[in-house]
Amino acid sequence: MADDPGIGARPELAADVLARLRAAGDAMAAEVEALAACESPSRDPASQEPVFARLGAALAALDFRVLRLRGRTSGGQILARPRRRTRGAPAQLVLGHADTVWPVGTLREMPLVRDGDRLAGPGVYDMKAGLVQGIFALRVLRELELVPAVTPVVFVNSDEEIGSPESGARVARLARVADRVLVLEPSLGVEGRLKTTRRGVARYAVIVRGRAAHAGLDPEKGVSAIHELAHVVHKLHDLNDPARGIAVNVGEVAGGIRPNVVAPESRAVVDVRTATREDARHVDASIRGLRPELSGASIEIRALSDKPPLEPTPGNRRLWTRAAALAEALGLPLDEGAAGGSSDGNTASLHAPTLDGLGGVGDGAHAPGEYVCLDRMPERAALLALLLLSPPLASRS
Repeated sequence: MADDPGIGARPELAADVLARLRAAGDAMAAEVEALAACESPSRDPASQEPVFARLGAALAALDFRVLRLRGRTSGGQILARPRRRTRGAPAQLVLGHADTVWPVGTLREMPLVRDGDRLAGPGVYDMKAGLVQGIFALRVLRELELVPAVTPVVFVNSDEEIGSPESGARVARLARVADRVLVLEPSLGVEGRLKTTRRGVARYAVIVRGRAAHAGLDPEKGVSAIHELAHVVHKLHDLNDPARGIAVNVGEVAGGIRPNVVAPESRAVVDVRTATREDARHVDASIRGLRPELSGASIEIRALSDKPPLEPTPGNRRLWTRAAALAEALGLPLDEGAAGGSSDGNTASLHAPTLDGLGGVGDGAHAPGEYVCLDRMPERAALLALLLLSPPLASRS
């Protein structure tokens, strides 16, 4: 069954939506600057309040009912739904995050700088431009008095950059009842590619225990946890398989208590990237199955976080095909690509067709040169608006 992109693919409507959003380009740029001026690192819950206040006010002005969900360890989330919606209508989840990787005070060293159509600064690309595009896409539909057949539900969290430890369960619950999920993460680079696949990311702590002894008087009575950890690191390294997209990196190691003491304990933190859930299960089993080489040593594995891969499921492919058709109606080039990192889209994709990378076009996420292309924001918001307007997907597979 061919996918139907709906009335959003009508050339006259697509042109009208794009023209209105281009006329709002200066307002969009100003809002990105305002949001980026509100520094909001993941591990500073109080810093999220100004961002959530602006987003909540903007959604309330669009006649959305906005719930401020308080966090226990994070800055919490906001969940917004239209006050007027059709009972029984399917829902679509518009997903974003308000947190950044940049600590409060970064703006003193890395101020917001606008150079023509480029705005540089912490968090502009990942992902405050995407949040602004989401608001303006909803705003243009309201201006045109167009009510989506699939009710938009907006969810923005504040702990995505640290793996969504508090909000991930809510993302999953919302995705389970959604017809589709539209993720406002930044695009892949200046080409503006959508992210149709993402590698999964899992992290583990490996704790090795041995037995302490004096390194000079009776080292034979000891069991070196550092020596055992060296064996573990080699085994973990052997799990790498670049051809299959499997990357295993021991990024942190620590251990021992003094140079003249056989180390009784050592630790490592391991980052794992996989392209498929099958490979993720294989690597997980291999790590959990590690056994010590030295008599008297023990190994404990603790899972710290886990984001499954975002794979090209049939539903995800249908959603990409629809986006490509709507981009064509807008007269815009659009391509797809694979991202090495994860997002909340990885979680959502387990439960509903998901399309990631619908946010800003730019480059330098998490890097000092981070920037967003302001002139591309109207077209990205237009694409999102047409996706929001499109009919339900044919099936949920």
